[in-house]
Amino acid sequence: MNSDFHFFSEHINAMASVFSVEVFPDGTYGNIRLVTGNSIFFKNTEENRNKIGEQGIYNTEFVPNQPYEHYIPKDKNFEEFCYNSAIRGETLHTYIHPERMPIWIHLTAFPLRSDKPNIGYCAYVQSFSEMPDYELMTNIAPDIASNVLQICMKLRGANDFMSAISEVISDIRSISTAERCCILTTDFGQRKCSVLCEAIKENASLAPMKDYVTDDFFSIVDTWHETIAGSTCAIIKDDQDWERLKKINSVWYNSIKSGGVNNIILFPLRYRNDILGFIWATNFDVSQTLKIKETLELTTYFVASELANHQLFNRLETLSSKDVLTGVMNRNAMNNRIDGFIADNSDSDEPVGIVFADLNGLKQVNDNDGHFAGDLLLKDAALTLQKHFPEYEVYRAGGDEFMVLALEADKDVFIKKVEHFKEMTSSPDNVCFAAGWCYATVGTIRKALQTADSNMYADKEEFYKKYPERKR
Repeated sequence: MNSDFHFFSEHINAMASVFSVEVFPDGTYGNIRLVTGNSIFFKNTEENRNKIGEQGIYNTEFVPNQPYEHYIPKDKNFEEFCYNSAIRGETLHTYIHPERMPIWIHLTAFPLRSDKPNIGYCAYVQSFSEMPDYELMTNIAPDIASNVLQICMKLRGANDFMSAISEVISDIRSISTAERCCILTTDFGQRKCSVLCEAIKENASLAPMKDYVTDDFFSIVDTWHETIAGSTCAIIKDDQDWERLKKINSVWYNSIKSGGVNNIILFPLRYRNDILGFIWATNFDVSQTLKIKETLELTTYFVASELANHQLFNRLETLSSKDVLTGVMNRNAMNNRIDGFIADNSDSDEPVGIVFADLNGLKQVNDNDGHFAGDLLLKDAALTLQKHFPEYEVYRAGGDEFMVLALEADKDVFIKKVEHFKEMTSSPDNVCFAAGWCYATVGTIRKALQTADSNMYADKEEFYKKYPERKR
């Protein structure tokens, strides 16, 4: 039969190979073997060996009917593909970009007749490309295409990303017939993760995912990459999968088993070369596994792209409003805040407190100890202001000047806080400020700013009279 399969493969004018799948009476499978391949298959694999990876058939002399992992890296999803075609008799098509390979693979598998009751065969026809073919990416079943299109439209057309992504995750949960669907964002540099959104089936007795995502949860997330092992996703749906997971990743196995998970499909959210997070569905209808996988496979491409845009926008917004050195809000944010008050609340009698605080001695520290020491002093100054005014807005107006804005209804509370701040920051041996304040209304905020600024300069003159050696 091997010679028949080889003869058959050589008559296919594309990369073609034949795999066998051993099946047991309980429906599980054993060895999956590379039976043969045509000359185009071996030639293309040789030409792309630097893209496929170190392990490949070009490094091992081909012997028919050897377990496939002798020639290509072991991949659970590849095995599932072979099983569905060779044993279940399905004709399958996919277009994937495995993490371990910088190429896109266009695959079609179809079952072949077998003369052995415990062995099934399937033929693979495939092609490689370095750049994605978007027409192939959308060559999917009409119902999957419709679902993914709706998801894309919601993401692209929304003004509020968080509302849109929450609606999308609910749609994905419904499509995948899952009990829970969740998106977790990750920062591998900081070793942190957080729940972006989740959807839980109505009446399901599940705790929110945020209850599980504690400080040490990243140690579990860190194992997912190895479990996916260069493939597109991880699927755990039957006893065989669970036993394999228990062997290769006991940490994750114990975690999801204790969480009442019967099955799970997990995809990384990749954007360019970075993993931004993960999306998963649990306790879904296993008979729909392939449909769910194909839906998520394409959906994650768009979700990752929109998530990257959202994160970029947040970073730009942070850079435009936060002082990079101290972490408090910057002059741009301060001006926008004040301009907003002037434009929208010109007649408002809402109370507002203003404090201008100028850091004493910064120039002397810069001159004597260097700018690194000066930067540390500025950071300490910002922390001191945040400590004394935790409920108020703190801005770095520029250089050594800071402003505190307080929408404080109680004037006595405001004055007491300011006086305590001035008392605790008056010594030149510690973080020391010259400060001026004014308590007024939003409608008179221009005058309040001028008054607080004048009072601050008066306080600074008093400081230098008392400590002339500190004068700039």
